[in-house]
Amino acid sequence: MASRPEPHAPPLFPLTRERREITPGAVHVPGWLDAAAQRALVDACRGWAAGPVPMRHTRLPGGGVMSVQTVCVGWHWQPYRYTRTATDVNGARVAPFPDWLRELGRRALTDAYEDEAAGDGYDPDTALVNFYDGAATMGLHQDKDERSRAPVVSLSVGDTCVFRLGNTENRGRPYEDVELVSGDLLVFGGPSRLAFHGVPKVYPGTGDPATGLATGRLNLTMRVTGLTGPASPGR
Repeated sequence: MASRPEPHAPPLFPLTRERREITPGAVHVPGWLDAAAQRALVDACRGWAAGPVPMRHTRLPGGGVMSVQTVCVGWHWQPYRYTRTATDVNGARVAPFPDWLRELGRRALTDAYEDEAAGDGYDPDTALVNFYDGAATMGLHQDKDERSRAPVVSLSVGDTCVFRLGNTENRGRPYEDVELVSGDLLVFGGPSRLAFHGVPKVYPGTGDPATGLATGRLNLTMRVTGLTGPASPGR
């Protein structure tokens, strides 16, 4: 008599990938960037990574070094403030924030919130581009160095990752893990704008080399700093 097959373990993530609101104001839109848009974004990020301020591992005030590599446009982020020049790298002024990226951010809000007016007046002026190799992670943190509380628009290209979206009070539970795949859009604003979030794991080799990224994960986040002067104060 044939043995009865063992039941399969439930998948870590749902098999269906549809737009959904994870928490109020935080929306995941799978496959938002098509293949051509992903390649264009990779090309742009590669150009920014070459300068005028090169991509680097950010050094934290306590002496630690972030495992992701980062390059910025519009404003330069350094813990925990924004400056026009990268005084912690080479003293150069960062690349300007391009109009096409601003328009992409407005479209992202319109599609994520399914509201034609959602992108009206959205004026992102900085983007942080993080590159994750197979071992890089991002601890839970809040994006709170901006004076504006306009939504953050996050785009992913390359290897799949686990994105952890938590609460606004602390780094503990409750939180939810979401799978972000190449081309996915994630927006968090409103009640979720200051939610703790991070990337505890990247799955190497899961990306499509056709995007122009042979390995690793690129994550670009657009923000509105609310700044007009040469720099922002520290925390």
